[in-house]
Amino acid sequence: MEYNLIQRAWRNVPDFFARRDIVLPQRQLDQFIAATFSTGASYYYVLDFLNVDQPMFVSDSIVKILGLTPTNTSIQNIIERVHPDDVAFVSRAEEAAITILSRDIGMEHVKNYKISYCARLKTRDGSYRLFNHQALILATDEAHGVAKSLGIHTDITHLTTINNYKLSLLNIFGGESYLNIDVFDENNNPMAALSPFTDRENDILRLLAKGKTSIAIADILKISPNTVKNHRKNILKKAECKTTGQLISKCISEGLI
Repeated sequence: MEYNLIQRAWRNVPDFFARRDIVLPQRQLDQFIAATFSTGASYYYVLDFLNVDQPMFVSDSIVKILGLTPTNTSIQNIIERVHPDDVAFVSRAEEAAITILSRDIGMEHVKNYKISYCARLKTRDGSYRLFNHQALILATDEAHGVAKSLGIHTDITHLTTINNYKLSLLNIFGGESYLNIDVFDENNNPMAALSPFTDRENDILRLLAKGKTSIAIADILKISPNTVKNHRKNILKKAECKTTGQLISKCISEGLI
């Protein structure tokens, strides 16, 4: 299997990336990590696009999940863990994300979006599990070329084992997003749309995904349990789901949360 397909997706568009190194303050990185959403075992890494062959800054949790050494892990080491049947999708998803960011969204806005899709990765015990991939642009140069990105991989097998093989680009500030993109459809013209959920509904969704009960959510958000109950009904209706489990699985796999 040609695992270099994924890195090739980046090399095909050199103008998308920075031409010089950008120093990223640790405080800024900490803020990005704190803002990410995770519903299961996860690890993160910082990818420097000017040095893609070098070891990355990787969280210690990658040892327990993938069995890789944090101080000696390159992006290629992670790419090689992608299931052979998912490599083509990951490559196309990366290509599509770059195209949409540069052509439709505009390079000056790339730091406002989170890239999300799912793929199977080989874990420490040799089994394949489904992970949600999230990527945020951390640093750009004067021409808005991408220098560094934060990648977060979360094991979502406990929520679903079915990959919808779709790409989403979610506006992290609540603006228009690009959801459920079929990256294999060459005639597909992605359209921007606002999230179907309100800010309050998104707050409740994230807490539900963390296993919080309605009473706990009401306490955290300082609203009544009955209000939470009504929000949950509206969320299920909007998502066309019958159960909370189905809802969380759908929203994570589609990049809605």
